Amino acid sequence: MDRYLITGFSGFVSKHFLKYLEGLQQQVSVLGVDIVQPDFGLDWLSHVQCDFVKMDLLDREGVEKIIFQFRPSYILHLASYSSVAFSWKNPVKSFQNNTNIFLNVLDAVHSVNSGIRILSIGSSEEYGDLIGGNTLFHEDNTLNPISPYAVARVSQEMLSKVYAKGYGLDIVMTRSFNHIGPGQKETFVIASFAKHLVEMKKRGVSSPKLITGDISLIRDFVDVRDVVRAYDRLLKKGRKGEIYNICGEGRIFVKGTHSTDGFDSGYGGPDRDR
Repeated sequence: MDRYLITGFSGFVSKHFLKYLEGLQQQVSVLGVDIVQPDFGLDWLSHVQCDFVKMDLLDREGVEKIIFQFRPSYILHLASYSSVAFSWKNPVKSFQNNTNIFLNVLDAVHSVNSGIRILSIGSSEEYGDLIGGNTLFHEDNTLNPISPYAVARVSQEMLSKVYAKGYGLDIVMTRSFNHIGPGQKETFVIASFAKHLVEMKKRGVSSPKLITGDISLIRDFVDVRDVVRAYDRLLKKGRKGEIYNICGEGRIFVKGTHSTDGFDSGYGGPDRDR
């Protein structure tokens, strides 16, 4: 039986990943870990045996104990402070959390030495501003992080490469673009628009106006249900040490602009997942 350890379990993506696994109608075991309780129940699962442990991934000994006892086949690392805006307001906290929790996971897997496959979830924010007028990002593009959050994501990717090459850990990496879907919190752009549109309709506003950020930005949005399917395929079939864009066309920003318009393009649910 496949065994999945999901960090950042209480966030937006995790519930959709569970729904995807349930839809496969195969017996699997899942252990979710997060610093906060999930706001969704687990009694709707019949094929997925799922448990939850509340803990802080900054607890190095606790992380190793969970990995040793659960012995996962796969680790889906969703945990992070996923807000770009939060990283500007709290750069030290954002960087230290996002890099150190991942380092704890890597080092615990290295200590257990069990051949676990890890999917390291990165972000399109790692690419930063476009260079040369191109509007498409490819995995071989030069990285140019322009926020504390993006720098932490690049660091996470570099740690993945070090542990994959230096210690032989089985790690696959993503640079995930904006993803949207049911249940996303209103701190994210599309969910925010949807909420405002519903409120305007309820109020019967005669001349409704939707307040946005910079509408000259070109963004790539992917349905979260496609994202979780991609994550599971990478866990099963991705190449060790490789990086994969999770996107539609890979379009995100026009030249000379970046995501400082107050909307987050991250993933992983609540800003404090870990």
